[in-house]
Amino acid sequence: MPSFDIVSQVDKHELANAMDQALREISTRFDFKGTKANIEYTDTLITLIADNDFQIQQVRDIAYNKMAKRQIDIGSFEEGKIEPSGMTAQQKLAVRQGIDKNTAKKIIKLTKESKLKIQAAIQDEQIRITGKKRDDLQKIMATLKNQDLGLPLQYKNFRD
Repeated sequence: MPSFDIVSQVDKHELANAMDQALREISTRFDFKGTKANIEYTDTLITLIADNDFQIQQVRDIAYNKMAKRQIDIGSFEEGKIEPSGMTAQQKLAVRQGIDKNTAKKIIKLTKESKLKIQAAIQDEQIRITGKKRDDLQKIMATLKNQDLGLPLQYKNFRD
């Protein structure tokens, strides 16, 4: 029986490459010479550091630009407030991984409303869609791509 998984993930390797490229650009830009502009990142959190709010916005734009060039969806990040701390300012970007329960329920509701002969099941932080016809699965993919669920979705493990 054909099936596929709906997931929401950020490729950690591509994220690390994008952050390295952003750091390299920050270190060579003239307007950041002599400042504390920096990016610290882990798998789940990115911290932007600069001297003031304006530079934080510039660092964020550089980081988002590098991520977009590496096909990382910007919707995967949840921006925190810009927080002044002493002589610098910081902003945290949380990396959202997985599909939360509310979004999963919306996806299942959309699949049921489509009146296609498919089944949807929540499995941890992903959703498995199964059906008898490959065309039905492709129709539900197209339907979900047209919806704004507030979370970038990827479709993996398509099997016949």
